[in-house]
Amino acid sequence: MGAESAPAMTAKVAKSSNRGSKPGERRGGRTKGTPNKVTVALKDAAREHTQAALNTLVSVMAGGKGIPAAAQVNAAKEILDRGYGKASTVLSGDEDGGPVQLVTRIELIGVRPDGNR
Repeated sequence: MGAESAPAMTAKVAKSSNRGSKPGERRGGRTKGTPNKVTVALKDAAREHTQAALNTLVSVMAGGKGIPAAAQVNAAKEILDRGYGKASTVLSGDEDGGPVQLVTRIELIGVRPDGNR
């Protein structure tokens, strides 16, 4: 009778998974600075209608029968925003128009074990 060899017993070793990314590591998606192709195509398609859109805003701004004043003001605002940029918002905190001040206060209170200060 031949000596039968027992099946080799190997211990299972937990595999270290390469899943997940390390802090600060990027693994997928577009590289920085690469524009989204869909966004570029959509912007190009929208820009083909720029003159028609501007003409519409101008006609609404000019008013006429049935065009409410609020629509005229909104159209004028949109035209100005496109031409000169949106107006910046100025924050003021007091009646004199001074700047807003942020005050941070840290208070340390000592308490004795007997409860007295």
